[in-house]
Amino acid sequence: MSERLYAESGVSWGAVVWGPVFALLGALAELATGGPVHVVGWLAVGFGLCLITVPWVYARRRFLSLEVTTAELRQGREKVPAAQVSSVTDVGAPVGARVLGGGWSVPRKYDSLPVKLADGTVVLAWAKDVEALRDALDRLVRVTGGPADETPAPDSREGRE
Repeated sequence: MSERLYAESGVSWGAVVWGPVFALLGALAELATGGPVHVVGWLAVGFGLCLITVPWVYARRRFLSLEVTTAELRQGREKVPAAQVSSVTDVGAPVGARVLGGGWSVPRKYDSLPVKLADGTVVLAWAKDVEALRDALDRLVRVTGGPADETPAPDSREGRE
């Protein structure tokens, strides 16, 4: 079983309740003004808003969620094995770097994080809290035994005989 290091859901299922709450507020406003309360109409509005919100929440949870475990990095629909993540510190983002998750660009309201993979390519990971994602990926690199530093430490005994 892999340990979860970081996760973002994209949106909570609580957003489905917004429609019925708005409909209830509308019915209460009618009741407060003393006019007739259109119960069937407000029930239809609440149900309709709930109905159109369900696919929106499902899509955001599917395409904008991310999870970092000790086994993999999952961004939307794309999964990167933990062993492929090489470095997240001092990685520059080249122009045209591939965005993880299958999109053309980093989603709106998300920040990007350049990630170097084991084959040397740089991809863009994204998160709302990019610092927490960086910390989680840094822990992942340490857990999987990835290179902490690209330059080997000099051996102090070398050249002495």
